[in-house]
Amino acid sequence: MDTDLFIAALVFIIPMCFTPGPNNVLCAAHGSQYGFRKTLPLIAGMAIGWSTLGLFVGGATVFIETNESFFDALTYVGAIYIAYLGYKVWQSSPMSNDEKESNKLGIKTGTVIQVVNGKAWIHFLVLMTQFGTLFGTTFAAKALLVFLNLVCGLPAVMSWAAFGTQLRKLFSTPDSARILNRIMGTSLVVVSMWIIFKA
Repeated sequence: MDTDLFIAALVFIIPMCFTPGPNNVLCAAHGSQYGFRKTLPLIAGMAIGWSTLGLFVGGATVFIETNESFFDALTYVGAIYIAYLGYKVWQSSPMSNDEKESNKLGIKTGTVIQVVNGKAWIHFLVLMTQFGTLFGTTFAAKALLVFLNLVCGLPAVMSWAAFGTQLRKLFSTPDSARILNRIMGTSLVVVSMWIIFKA
């Protein structure tokens, strides 16, 4: 293994995992409404979807690079969906325990959202084209690179969920909880706009 390439890969992966993006902001928003423990199924789904997407990109890099219009369409669909989630969070009022239980996001949402997560597609496309040979040229080597991403990505989304949970404690009254919902909802909408303008 090329040590310099490994360091360069980490320099790319760690900031990409920890900086604001659809997964991180959604985890913070969900954590602020439901708490850390109830955000773990969403995080598990993200891990499954993220890793599956990474393996797909690793095996289909050439196809993706030569079909940019398909990739662009996914980016816009993802941005619209994230904006919709932001709107739902923004307009939501403090909920009863029963309402929270029925509205919380889980494994399925966390998995499926990766298909339209433009940041994730860009992340893996750059990773596989620039650092894809880090562990070798086989598909197993690419799978190892996806695992390295998972090792860095899980602490990132968990940190953002914990951040949201701490915000929830600060905004504990109904009025302040409504303000927090609007802040987190606006954050998701801003992320969706950033995705569109970067596309």
